[in-house]
Amino acid sequence: MTKHAVRVARMFDGERLVDGGVLVLLDEGRIAEVQRGSAEAPDGWPVRHEPNGTLLPGLVDAHVHLCADAGPDALGRLADRPESDLDAVVEASLRTHLAAGVTTVRDLGDRRDAVLRWRGRRVRDDLPTVVGAGAPLTSVGGHCWSLGGEASGVDGVREAVRLRAAAGADLVKVMASGGVFTPGTDTTKPQFTDEELTAALTRAHDLGLPVTAHAHALSAVEQALRVGVDGIEHCTCVTAAGARVPAKLADRLAASGVAVCATLGTDPAVVTPPELVEMAARAGLSEAALRDGVATLHRAGVRLVAGSDAGLGPAKPHGILPETLVEYVACGIPATVALAAATSVGAEVCGLGRRKGRVRPGFEADLLIVDGDPTSDITVLRRPLAVYLAGDLVR
Repeated sequence: MTKHAVRVARMFDGERLVDGGVLVLLDEGRIAEVQRGSAEAPDGWPVRHEPNGTLLPGLVDAHVHLCADAGPDALGRLADRPESDLDAVVEASLRTHLAAGVTTVRDLGDRRDAVLRWRGRRVRDDLPTVVGAGAPLTSVGGHCWSLGGEASGVDGVREAVRLRAAAGADLVKVMASGGVFTPGTDTTKPQFTDEELTAALTRAHDLGLPVTAHAHALSAVEQALRVGVDGIEHCTCVTAAGARVPAKLADRLAASGVAVCATLGTDPAVVTPPELVEMAARAGLSEAALRDGVATLHRAGVRLVAGSDAGLGPAKPHGILPETLVEYVACGIPATVALAAATSVGAEVCGLGRRKGRVRPGFEADLLIVDGDPTSDITVLRRPLAVYLAGDLVR
């Protein structure tokens, strides 16, 4: 449908709530006009009317793993799957995100650049936009080493970054610390030296690519901040004594402007197996500690972005981003700030801030409608009424 309109009770425009009625005109896949109050659509323009609806920009999930099927040991099983199977998993993952109102994802770890190759082969206008990092850079035998991104030494990490750029990556993901799901790695220690991480960052920036660092260890978060990365994933600040974000570090993170993706959000209907609970506990990553850390980051004014780590397992299925926002609000983050983290801020962090993440004339018409006001009840995001992709109704 080329020209049509949506009338709703209110709108979250990517920054703030606009109440009192809104009419949005959609034309050729973009937002043509945004009118407040009781304005009428032009003659001949079909209008969808949701009398209690809230219109939002399509959501941005800034941390997903599209190759992972959300089954048990999803990342571990990737090493043995044929790439033809991975294509099907990627597309199924994206359809699930879209059904939840997510119209843009940032893939932060595939197997040997499979998502980048899929994106290069497929011209798909019916699935979310994919920003991709390819295989994450990791130390030899380090976190997610089986995905194909092992590197060591200054020259080795520089070459690994060059290969990511040559494969078409939009950013570089570096595993700055060990991770929970890779046996033998340490969540309390960095995986690279300052010189190696600096070399990766310098090479990436020379090639026009931002760098985001997976960092559970407190020392790895401090290292990432010291080196000057563009983003930090998880930021749990684990030591041998557990996970705690020091207030002074949070202040430094806020002052730096670095984007932090805390990767909260799990399916409340899924009971986590005891062995995974024990594994997380050994790494100091209890749910209470994670939420306390996010609350500390927010109070300090850290630039938070919303990402779910979708695909890792049954409790982290694709399309789980609404639960990330529910948990952000449970940490004491105002709903408008949480929504911005998943719309305007998420689009900016993904390099798409000039065309996505806001309800604004000229922006792409990736839109979500929910029944009710998410600024007063964030859980209404769990029940989308409609999802538009480039102006086309897809749900």
